[in-house]
Amino acid sequence: MIKVDVDEERKEILKRYRKLLKVAKPLLKAGDAKLIKKAFNVASEAHKEMRRKSGEPYIYHPLEVALICVEEIGLGTTSIISALLHDVVEDTDLELEDIEREFGIKVAQIIDGLTKIAGVFDYGTSQQAENFRKMLITLSDDVRVILIKLADRLNNMRTLESMPRHKQLKIASETKFLYAPLAHRLGLYSIKSELEDLHLKFVDRDAYEFIIKKISDSRLSRNKFIKNFIAPIENELEDQGFKFLIKGRPKSVYSIYNKMKSQNIPFEEVFDLFAIRIIIDTPYENEKADCWQAYSIVTDFYRPNPDRLRDWISTPRANGYESLHTTVMSQTGQWVEVQIRTQRMDDIAERGYAAHWKYKEKENAPEKAAGSLDEWITQVRTLLENNDGSAIEFMDDFRGNLFQDEVFVFTPKGDLKVMPFGATALDFAFEIHSEVGAKCIGAKVNQKLVSIGHKLKNGDQVEILTSNKQKPTEDWLKSVVTSRAKAKIKDALKEEKKGYMLDGKEIVQRKLKQMKINFSSEIVEQLRAFFETKTTSEFYYKVGRGIIDPTAIKSFKDFKQKKKSRKNPLLHVTDEKSFTKEIKNLKGPDHDQLLIGEDMDVVDYILAKCCNPIPGDDVFGFVTVNEGIKIHRTACPNALELLSNHGNRVIKARWTSQQQIAFLAGLKIVGTDRVGLISDLTKVISNELKVNMRSITVDSDSGIFEGSIKLYVHSTHHLEKLIDNLSRVPGVLKVARFD
Repeated sequence: MIKVDVDEERKEILKRYRKLLKVAKPLLKAGDAKLIKKAFNVASEAHKEMRRKSGEPYIYHPLEVALICVEEIGLGTTSIISALLHDVVEDTDLELEDIEREFGIKVAQIIDGLTKIAGVFDYGTSQQAENFRKMLITLSDDVRVILIKLADRLNNMRTLESMPRHKQLKIASETKFLYAPLAHRLGLYSIKSELEDLHLKFVDRDAYEFIIKKISDSRLSRNKFIKNFIAPIENELEDQGFKFLIKGRPKSVYSIYNKMKSQNIPFEEVFDLFAIRIIIDTPYENEKADCWQAYSIVTDFYRPNPDRLRDWISTPRANGYESLHTTVMSQTGQWVEVQIRTQRMDDIAERGYAAHWKYKEKENAPEKAAGSLDEWITQVRTLLENNDGSAIEFMDDFRGNLFQDEVFVFTPKGDLKVMPFGATALDFAFEIHSEVGAKCIGAKVNQKLVSIGHKLKNGDQVEILTSNKQKPTEDWLKSVVTSRAKAKIKDALKEEKKGYMLDGKEIVQRKLKQMKINFSSEIVEQLRAFFETKTTSEFYYKVGRGIIDPTAIKSFKDFKQKKKSRKNPLLHVTDEKSFTKEIKNLKGPDHDQLLIGEDMDVVDYILAKCCNPIPGDDVFGFVTVNEGIKIHRTACPNALELLSNHGNRVIKARWTSQQQIAFLAGLKIVGTDRVGLISDLTKVISNELKVNMRSITVDSDSGIFEGSIKLYVHSTHHLEKLIDNLSRVPGVLKVARFD
């Protein structure tokens, strides 16, 4: 047992508290420090017996969350107090009334919002989607609730090392799935990038450490390059009397990883590994002119790529982001991204939503950026009010509006409308008015007739055509991307759908009665999964509409009986807790995870076809309703959603040391085409390594050879050896695994 030095801990707590006060000092008004001290004392007392998983005193957590609120988001005294007290009502006998009496109504309301959704950030919580919806309801009341929760999540991610592996996977995936996009939408780019980097660190540590090392190894040459690149720009800016700061910073680890993955290229081929940022100190009224003047100076020295100019000063992004971006060619033949912005713009880019209010209160401050965020919050409120589907369905709609770029389009009178990338004429119609959307039959885009599903481009001028005979149909949902349009269409379809759902429910009850199966929520959930519908409402609707043939329910009965005959003792298991309990009953107290290759007789599991895991892959088990447990790779394309939305159904799994079975894997091979290349490849596969192939497809175009091979291997080590041998075949340029 580790001996705790109480005096040292007390010194460390006071050190962290003083750091918080020091950072907050510029924001404090008379009497604020006294209130913060009172909140700190209440939190210290409340958490004095509590410790985190790492063994550290629990009070470290609220102190760090409060520090993030001030230092990284720019929030003030009310938020500092709320962050310090955010777990107090949940963990102690203190009531909200006590908080209100001691700290005022605002703090009490924020604590109330944070307490209502405390489950959202609990490790291993089982209702992520529903809790996320509850959290967003508080967005309408006070955005600080969400900002403090993001600070809370950031600290949890920074201290995730002490958690078990399967919990790390769940928490990291949930973070990437929901909270990084939310930070992005609220303009918190630094926090968004760090959350993504930390997600990668815990989901694919090898890739994370590889990129970190590569960035570190190239630091000296990068710094030298940046120094040479910015020297002429600095001199000219000084000569023209600008007050400025120039920073060079590498791209985030996750964005580099993403480019390597999506473009299937090595680290060395990621051309924009870093960006140069020019920050100008200038009054608001001179901002636009000075930024364009700085752009002119940059392009005097370096040739810009005309396709890579982004002007988010004239039309800021929906989350308030303002900046000029261009990519220019350096004298060494390397592309470099240059970002030009003012001190105000940089503050907003780093601190997002909170920073708008600092500038909004000042004279001559711009309303446009903060206004667009207000509009977005209004849209979230509308989405919440109009959503009666499942929480998962709601989340799909909500996420669809978090990470999108914008297009700028105009009404016939020249009014500018900012729409998400991919928005259609029908989205635009609903943006004008819900009645216009409901009666839309088409549009004129730049004087040309187009359909309701026509995708809009930057600069389009759009006139909507309507008819009183028109009404929304189910197919319309495929032609829109905005939450507003989806919500209004679903609203219009609601009554019609309700009738079909009632009919469907009646048919299902009648059919189950004929089959002598009791109608229950458990049976309906199994039917929903069997017919692969997202919700029970959708299942009833499809039966009512005749999309699902009621007679097909008989095949469900046959499937159930077949499963039952296997007498699997873990067939009823539906979550991690139950699984752990049952596996310990069956295999003894030291067993709490699935051993792939040994437990086939104990538990029904299969390898997921979406990612074809093989021994050596990092994996997890996922409890399905009808197919037992599926084993997925942590790098599976579906892992993020499964781990985020259904964390309670994830179980620990690992490969046993001895594997005699062959597993299916896929390889993509790219090379220069030549006579005998396929023969050489098959020799390596079949003769040298005695690997069986299931299929091979080959395509050759303009001297470039591309092949896909599916083959059977015993482990990742076996696969890596095969990739290495194939890479040495003359003419082969690249060999990579695919799912």
